[in-house]
Amino acid sequence: MSKIVESIVGFVDYAKLLKGDEKGEAQVFCDRLFIAFGHKGYKECGAELEFRIKKKSSKGTSFADLIWKPRVLIEMKKRGEKLGLHFKQAFDYWIHAVPNRPQYVVLCNFDEIWIYDFDRQIDEPVDIVAIPDLVKRYTALNFLFPDNPNPIFGNDREAVSREAADKVASLFNALIDRGIDRQQAQRFILQIVVAMFAEDIDLLPAGTIYSIVDACRHHDQKSYDLFGGLFNQMNNPTPAKGGRFKNVRYFNGGLFAKVAPIDFTKPELELLGGEDGAATKDWSKVNPAIFGALFQQSMDAEERHAYGAHFTSEADILRIVNPTIIQPWQERIDKASNMKEILALRTELLNFKVLDPACGSGNFLYVSYREMVRIEIALLAKLKDHVSEKTFAEQVKAVTLISPYQFYGIDRDSFGVELAKVTLMIAKKIGLDEAIKTLEAVQAELPFNKDEALPLDNLDGNFICGDALFEPWPTVSTIVSNPPYQSKNKMQKELGRAYLNTVRDAYPDVDGRADYCVYWLKKAHDHLKSGQRAGLVGTNTIRQNYSRAGGLDYIVAEGGTITEAVSSMKWSGDAAVDVSIVNWRKGENEGKKRLYIQKGNDPSQGWSYEELDKIGPSLSFELDVTAAKTIKANAAKGGCFQGQTHGHEGFLLTKAEAKAEIASAPASRECLFPYLIANELIGRKDSLPQRYVIDFQPRSVMDAQAYKSLFARVKLTVLPDRKTAAADEATRNKEALTADPDARVNHHHENFLKYWWLLSYPRDDMVEAVRGVSRYISCGCVTLRPVFEFIDKKIRPNAALMVFPYEDDYSFGILQSDVHWNWFINRCSTLTGRFRYTSNTVFDSFPWPQKPTDKAVGKVAKAAVTLRQLRNTLKATHDMSLRELYRTLELPGAHPLKAAHTALDKAVREAYGMKKNGDCLPFLLDLNAKVAAAEAAKKAVTGPGLPSIVKTRSKYTTKDCVKV
Repeated sequence: MSKIVESIVGFVDYAKLLKGDEKGEAQVFCDRLFIAFGHKGYKECGAELEFRIKKKSSKGTSFADLIWKPRVLIEMKKRGEKLGLHFKQAFDYWIHAVPNRPQYVVLCNFDEIWIYDFDRQIDEPVDIVAIPDLVKRYTALNFLFPDNPNPIFGNDREAVSREAADKVASLFNALIDRGIDRQQAQRFILQIVVAMFAEDIDLLPAGTIYSIVDACRHHDQKSYDLFGGLFNQMNNPTPAKGGRFKNVRYFNGGLFAKVAPIDFTKPELELLGGEDGAATKDWSKVNPAIFGALFQQSMDAEERHAYGAHFTSEADILRIVNPTIIQPWQERIDKASNMKEILALRTELLNFKVLDPACGSGNFLYVSYREMVRIEIALLAKLKDHVSEKTFAEQVKAVTLISPYQFYGIDRDSFGVELAKVTLMIAKKIGLDEAIKTLEAVQAELPFNKDEALPLDNLDGNFICGDALFEPWPTVSTIVSNPPYQSKNKMQKELGRAYLNTVRDAYPDVDGRADYCVYWLKKAHDHLKSGQRAGLVGTNTIRQNYSRAGGLDYIVAEGGTITEAVSSMKWSGDAAVDVSIVNWRKGENEGKKRLYIQKGNDPSQGWSYEELDKIGPSLSFELDVTAAKTIKANAAKGGCFQGQTHGHEGFLLTKAEAKAEIASAPASRECLFPYLIANELIGRKDSLPQRYVIDFQPRSVMDAQAYKSLFARVKLTVLPDRKTAAADEATRNKEALTADPDARVNHHHENFLKYWWLLSYPRDDMVEAVRGVSRYISCGCVTLRPVFEFIDKKIRPNAALMVFPYEDDYSFGILQSDVHWNWFINRCSTLTGRFRYTSNTVFDSFPWPQKPTDKAVGKVAKAAVTLRQLRNTLKATHDMSLRELYRTLELPGAHPLKAAHTALDKAVREAYGMKKNGDCLPFLLDLNAKVAAAEAAKKAVTGPGLPSIVKTRSKYTTKDCVKV
């Protein structure tokens, strides 16, 4: 440790010698800083000076003084410069420093170091360290050390917010546990929260809450009386002439309109004002952008505390607020060139209204409010540069006129709505303070009235507790939101059949299989006026299939222009959710559009982006192939199926059980089959099925009884569960029909019970198709990489496998090629980051080579055989499964399997008449259109499988396959 201190002392002494010239001394300052923290210099550890950062909002390129990915970005300013004025520049640099964006950002003016962690908090640094104090405070910069120990910050507002939320939630839960009415407890706790915020941001006398608790704990006074007196006075426009609440000002008639105090128990008073109680926290350090979410989640969490609760980070919220609100306004401010234009913009800004139709605790609206205050500050700063001080004082009568009344919210959760109101009330004071602080940094005397925070605004008319899909939305200027995430598969279970029917009837243009959030996308676009913008978060399926059709396809078709989007990312609000973000304008939008994608499943792996002329509804970097048409020859031929869904474990036997059954009753072979799942095909070294399936299809219940022991097994295990499931479904249907006699209801389990002895989905059309070939092609339905294999027709595929009933090597080669794979990943849906093969979106639109020669067919077939032979040899030699083998392709360097795939891809491209190294997507999209047009004109086309020019089909059909 002494060596570290000695090194940092040397750096501090050196910094004193510098004049603080940003241009001439910033680089040597950074180099010496890295040396002080144990490096030979910035260059030796891989950092870069003058790092180019291309910003979307400007034509040129900016330069960050130093970047060391993925650790830190350092931006230097001259000595004496007010660092708070450069926060926006630092944040913009950080936003655009992709891929491998640094975790920390440092602003430095040779005297102070401001440290930001934008993933934790946006508006304030997590620490400020004076250069002379660095000897004692160097742990705040621990991330500069080679071994990267965790830094120790002095202004971690996330940690303070968690502690505060935890204490308040514990107090709330204690009230509920002893039988206090939930709504009364919620309102009373919110009143206390506002009061604790108020005393720490100078709206109430300091120590107000703590002194009340102290009087109750140690002087036998009653919290019912004292808190009741405080809150009634906060709701009284007439000041108290004396007593405890003499200096309490009028707050409003909203939150405090109804005062129903509660007598706290001693343990509850301890939670509020004990040694580590809620009232002892510095609530000025609590972040309203995350507090509400932490508090709300921890109230209902099983463990009932905030420490593990997720919240949406401000950085993620800004992925919507920045392109939808901040950036368009900044561009307009930049263009304004005189007082008239600037004042006109300010007038427009003061009438600019924001709606969040799924507002929750109000974090999106809070960030929007804060950023609009900053936009107004930028307008005022620009106005000051264009007019005299006298004119400036005449034109500007208040520090900020942005009002909470410009913000609107809708949510089904009544407490979330109340939290959102509180959040916006607090935002007003915080916004005022920031505006005053910022403007005081650039002028000595303000012409403003600083005392504008009270009374708090009564926002009861701005927030609606109701269902946004059916409530009328207020007239606003823009929409930002993070709608509910229920997938189409969970909607019925979580929302109820009756509600689901109501939604689908109200929005008939949205496919019933679309995710819940899609309805918000459609309604938001319909609500916008021409030229207005919206930004929403959705499940990452909004860019795929049915969800895309009802949402993004609709937006684009109805004149919307996607201006900025995130194709896929992990959402900070819930670690298990992959989302897409889309920002759009109703109408045309000039200039490049930016599309981001997160690398891998870990945000720390970084980001990449591209600037495009157009972002399509698939939110893809590749050519947008969402408009491809269905090819009848593919769809009608039945060339692609999903495997069987057994629906109940009672249909499955182990290999030992199957062997014993066949030995005792040989006729069982007729309805007992090896049953292969995707994980066995790809994950086992022998690729063999480990279970058998009882498949009575197409036998009637009478015919099935002939197989006595198998029938008895199914009757004993499957029938009772199917009776129960059908009864539960009938109950749900009755509820739905009671609510709406014309409601659509499900009959799945009723049908399963009607044919209880059969698999849920036996796929008899697939079984029939496979029966006509010696082997069939299969791949995993959900996969990270393309691995196709031949399966013996005696093996039944599980629903996790896709089935292609072709036995020839040419068809295998086409499906295994990169041509098919590129079409697949650009047309498919995804599941937890993996690609999902679907027949209607992938196979039915995939154009096969239309005029391949017999020689070209032979080349593809030969390359396919060579590839499989090599795979089998490598598997056997190295004792690997197909999954393990294909993972070795991710390693750099030469690989025999890479070469085999390259040869196959070359042969397939020749069969298409495609350029060797050309982009296959434009070719395929064009071919798709030509084939679909030919079909419409009643002309012959070449569908899947061996083309008709092949006369001797057997020469392209080898025998290798997975066999039992």
